[in-house]
Amino acid sequence: MEYKNMKEFWSFYLSEHSHPFNRRLHFIGSLLGLLSIGLAIYFRNPWFLLGGLVSGYAFAWIGHFLVEKNRPATFKYPLKSFAGDWIMFYYTITGQIEKELEKYSIGK
Repeated sequence: MEYKNMKEFWSFYLSEHSHPFNRRLHFIGSLLGLLSIGLAIYFRNPWFLLGGLVSGYAFAWIGHFLVEKNRPATFKYPLKSFAGDWIMFYYTITGQIEKELEKYSIGK
């Protein structure tokens, strides 16, 4: 399916992340990505960015292949999926992710 905008994509994205442990793994990967950006700036070493990229995707893909048992949306929708990761990160860190899941009737 082709999604015209993020609003249309968001419900699909959430459905692909219905398991709480998968969402936790994504959160950890995103947090490590942010930490890596900070380290790259602090140490003025761009190699930290590679570590952030690898850890971010590694945690997410483990969550999909081993926990959720689905194919990461990154393969088909790379930009929307990347944006979805950060939207989910925001909703998680602000304590609103459960509300979003309920809004789209996505079970735990």
